[in-house]
Amino acid sequence: MRRNLAAAAAAVTLALAPAARAQVSDDVVRIGVLNDISGVFQDTNGMGSVEAARMAAEDFNGGGKGIKVEIVFADHQNKPDIGSTIVRKWLDVDKVDAVVDVPNSSVGLAINSLLRGTKMTFLASSTATSDLTGKDCSPNTIQWVNDAWATGNTTAAAMMKRGGNDWYFLTVNYALGHGIEAEATNYITRNGGKVLGSSRHPLGTSDFSSFLLQAQGSKAKVIGLANAGADTINVVKQAGEFGLKEGGQSLVAFLVFINDVHAMGLKAGQGLLLTESFYWDMDDETRAFAKRFAQRPGMNGKMPSGTQAGVYAATLAYLNAVAATGTDDAQKVVPQMKTFNGKGKLFGDLAIRPDGRVIHPIHLFEVKKPEESKYPYDYYKLVGTVPADQAFRPISEGNCPLVAK
Repeated sequence: MRRNLAAAAAAVTLALAPAARAQVSDDVVRIGVLNDISGVFQDTNGMGSVEAARMAAEDFNGGGKGIKVEIVFADHQNKPDIGSTIVRKWLDVDKVDAVVDVPNSSVGLAINSLLRGTKMTFLASSTATSDLTGKDCSPNTIQWVNDAWATGNTTAAAMMKRGGNDWYFLTVNYALGHGIEAEATNYITRNGGKVLGSSRHPLGTSDFSSFLLQAQGSKAKVIGLANAGADTINVVKQAGEFGLKEGGQSLVAFLVFINDVHAMGLKAGQGLLLTESFYWDMDDETRAFAKRFAQRPGMNGKMPSGTQAGVYAATLAYLNAVAATGTDDAQKVVPQMKTFNGKGKLFGDLAIRPDGRVIHPIHLFEVKKPEESKYPYDYYKLVGTVPADQAFRPISEGNCPLVAK
């Protein structure tokens, strides 16, 4: 029987140590992981994100100052009203100090608005809309991993270098899909390409046959998948049945993760081009993190997604800023976070800009053929890397009110 986790939260107390800092509210730092536990993002986020946050709290280990940390979690069911209700309760009743994760841009924008000017920090490690560091930027919000601008531009650029100048989009009909399609379209048309059309589908669509027929009929060289999670998996699987690749059309996924590739299988996913900020098999540090993650309760050997790695990195960075400032008040913690400029063990060279955007390299990968994979989750071939200072929208173009003109 499915548990209703929308309003329920489970907590684990970590880093039990003596006295907490006097300026830490309620003598404990509470971090709420808000995501999709039962729907289309449950594999890329879900309980894996909760375990990633717990790992960060354990590694923080009180910050050398005996700071106590609690991790709570809840399911927003991909509904902005449910997400807002949960976070309002966390803020007013449960004394939660930071919200992390939040896949689904519509939910993320609602949380961003709700927390503006409060003492609560929003660590948007899975919210893809670029508006969080643009017109809707907030002094309470830090955005990690990819966003629609970065995803749309870097992926479109990679395909156009391969001769993919004619496009058709299959787009999920909410803020995430709209943003990715808009950013990619802008890049494509600005660089001499053409967008021949698009089809918009509801979140959680199971049958893409009518959409794929329209894409096939467009004769576009590239079919861009401006969606995520189970939607992307279903499109890729069903595209094989329609013979799109055999007809000379290429599929490119703007927002796909290792868990998605695992679910679709290499036979269906081979040749798919994608962009990722994190891949578990990049280097010794990412492999060490992934091995620990795979052994966590309920993970059953699964490798972490980029968004789950983002939860870990964002949570640990937030806790380090709490230790540095001696408080969990966002008005002091967020400015402290923005002073970071260095190397992160999961995302490489990174810095946090005044608009709240965490910049880091973005990698271009191609999904391997089944015979090229040598061990479990050995799925990607590195095609290229976009440096941190080129991977994200220039701060001057975002129109963030926090940035001096």
